[in-house]
Amino acid sequence: MKTQHIIEAVEAVQAAILANESQIESLDRAIGDGDHFINVRRGCEVLMGLRGEIAPLPPGEAFGKIGMKLLSTIGGASGPLISSFFIAMGKSLAGIAEPDRVQFAAAFAAGVEAIKSRGKADLGEKTMLDVLIPVSRLLQRLAEQGAPLPALCGQLAAEAHRNMLATRDMTATKGRASFLGERAIGHIDPGSKTCEVAIAAVCDTLKEPA
Repeated sequence: MKTQHIIEAVEAVQAAILANESQIESLDRAIGDGDHFINVRRGCEVLMGLRGEIAPLPPGEAFGKIGMKLLSTIGGASGPLISSFFIAMGKSLAGIAEPDRVQFAAAFAAGVEAIKSRGKADLGEKTMLDVLIPVSRLLQRLAEQGAPLPALCGQLAAEAHRNMLATRDMTATKGRASFLGERAIGHIDPGSKTCEVAIAAVCDTLKEPA
């Protein structure tokens, strides 16, 4: 991985988030705080403006800078969680000029663990972690197996989609949705949808290395 790949991923994620605006907003209005999409869009805009600053940095420093910038600019419940993800990834990749897939998978896992710790949440609680945890586990397994990049990306996108849909049948125990009790059942978690959209977008940008 090079920092240019991070920049390309940022661009792809912003485009995908904007393309899915109506669906994400609809999900958030149903069971969320109503500001999830606004905060995610603001974060994407901030990162687009950060491209020139992170371009000369190694991936670890780039992720760390992304995390600190998001911490100071995104509000709501998702801001500290998303920023902690990137900060943890940056620390995991510190000193590595060009991380390989196994190293990136380990960094992604560290980011997910940071979200778990910060949000005091885990699988089955109708949050973004219901997408991120399974995807992280699969990424680590496929990276260690040396899976071809197209197969790896296809499986990750499918795993994200499957687990995003699974949140529809869960009872929420975190955030505003937890106050709805069983009334939240039947609604997909907006954070999990955002993560699914982002993961699919990143996978679409990846190509076989030369």
